Amino acid sequence: MKKREDMKLQNRVREFRAKQRLSQGDLGKAIGSSRQTISLIERGDYAPSIVLSLKIAQIFGAPVEEIFMLVEGEEEEDDEDEE
Repeated sequence: MKKREDMKLQNRVREFRAKQRLSQGDLGKAIGSSRQTISLIERGDYAPSIVLSLKIAQIFGAPVEEIFMLVEGEEEEDDEDEE
């Protein structure tokens, strides 16, 4: 039996950054962060704060929802009801 769905944050930071020909370091510096943080965000290993997300969107001149989006993850199953 399906119990709940996890929502996961996906992003298009790498795509937008490539279009503007910015390095991870350039973007990090522009938003007051580091290259490592941008790398973590792009890989989906770090969910940026709202403020950081808005700064990234401002640099790209795009609405934040075009860059960051919630998507449905895998559903967890309730195994107790299967007996």
